[in-house]
Amino acid sequence: MDQEHRGRMTKDGIRIYQEADYAGMRRAGRLAAEILDRIAPHVFPGQTTGEIDRLIETWVDEAGAKSATIGYKGYKHASCISVNHVVCHGIPGDKKLKDGDILNIDVTVIVDGWYGDTSRMYVAGKLARKPERLIEITHDALMKGIEAVKPGNTFGDIGHAIQSFVEAHRMSVVRDFCGHGLGRVFHAPPNVLHYGRPGTGPVLEEGMFFTIEPMVNLGRPETKVLADDWTAVTRDKSLSAQFEHSVGVTADGCEIFTLSPGGLFHPTYPAS
Repeated sequence: MDQEHRGRMTKDGIRIYQEADYAGMRRAGRLAAEILDRIAPHVFPGQTTGEIDRLIETWVDEAGAKSATIGYKGYKHASCISVNHVVCHGIPGDKKLKDGDILNIDVTVIVDGWYGDTSRMYVAGKLARKPERLIEITHDALMKGIEAVKPGNTFGDIGHAIQSFVEAHRMSVVRDFCGHGLGRVFHAPPNVLHYGRPGTGPVLEEGMFFTIEPMVNLGRPETKVLADDWTAVTRDKSLSAQFEHSVGVTADGCEIFTLSPGGLFHPTYPAS
C-alpha cells in the first residue's frame, strides 16, 4: 500500500483514511451486500448451510474477488452461518435447516485490497413471533448505533445507543464479541463495543472505517465457544440474532458501505 492510502493514525491507533479511500470501501461493501441479497432465495427448510456457503464461495470467485475468511486463522469457509442459539462464527456443514430456523450469514470479501464485511438475518420457512421480535429489535439496535456515528461523538455513544434500546425491550447485548476497524485490513483498532456509557471511548473523526455488528439474545448475554474453537453459542440456549454493516465516518455523519442494493437487508421484506 502506498503512503497516500495509509492516512494518519490517532493516538488510539485508529487509522484515518482519505476521501479517495471511500470509493474502495463502496466497491467491497457493495459486493458483500449483493452476495447476501443473492443468497436469500437459497435459504429454505431442507437446505444445508454447507450448500449456502458453496454458493457464496462460487459467487465471490466469479466476481474476481477474494474471501477474507478462507484461510483466516485456519478457517475453511467463505461465510459464517449461525443458526438459532449460535451467536456468531457458526461453521457451514451438512446440517439441514428446519422450518422456523433463524440464521445469520456473515460474509467478508476483498475487492482490490479493500474489505467489505456485512451480515444479516434470514429465516427458513415460517417465522414465529418471538424470533421475529428478536430480529426486529436487533436490526433496529444496529440502526440506532449507526445514528450515533458522527464526528465529535464517541464510541461509547454508539454502544450506549445500542445497549439502552435493546435492554428497554428486555433483551440482552452480547459482551464477548464486538465490531472492529477495517479498510485494507480485516481487523484493526478500534474495538466497537455494543454497550457502554455516553461520552466514553475514542472520539469519532471523519475518515474512520469500522463495523457495527450487535449480537442480541432473547435470554442472558453470556456465551461460550464450542470445542471447534469457532462456534459461539448462548450459554442458556436462548435465541440470538445479529446484523452488521461496515461504515465510514463522514463530515456530518456516516456512510454505510454495505447497504443492500435490493433492499433486502431485513428478512421480513415482502416476497417479490
